[in-house]
Amino acid sequence: MRKNFGAKSWLYPMPVLIIGTYDESGTPDAMNAAWGMISDTDKVTICLDASHKTVKNILVKKDFTVSMADAKNVIAADYVGIVSGNDVSDKVVKAGWHVTKSEFVDAPIFEELPMTLECKMISYDEETELMTAEIVNICVDESILGEDGKIDLTKFQPITYDPVHHNYLTLGEKVGNAFKDGRKIQ
Repeated sequence: MRKNFGAKSWLYPMPVLIIGTYDESGTPDAMNAAWGMISDTDKVTICLDASHKTVKNILVKKDFTVSMADAKNVIAADYVGIVSGNDVSDKVVKAGWHVTKSEFVDAPIFEELPMTLECKMISYDEETELMTAEIVNICVDESILGEDGKIDLTKFQPITYDPVHHNYLTLGEKVGNAFKDGRKIQ
């Protein structure tokens, strides 16, 4: 038997994305956003309200970064989602994050977050609040790479947002092989 809940913003997993920008004076800003996805091979789309300082910065600069929050940074990631850059100009410092300027876009890379998409805005629709950007580079800290030189999720431990219970969870264990296990039915 199933239970109906009506239309809700529930989808699993919901990555915890940290959007990074610089304002016009070069001060770094960060916000927590859970409603985002890869929308093409080199594009990301995120639902972002125009009232956020981060969005205002993107609309001016056209550049931003998207980092995945991880288990080590749960408190800081939640903090940058609770506090507005419109009210607290040094929230990145208060979060305890250190910034390096991206080589590819005019936006900050947060050293504590081990995976970052470096993006250039393509479009923003104020009505739907959807921002789409081109991913021009992805940089990854070597600490989360496996022996094969690729990202090892057990080392990375990205977190997901549970929109029903308002919790952060790490991703679970491997349960199958993509593009392989389904062949057993053929």
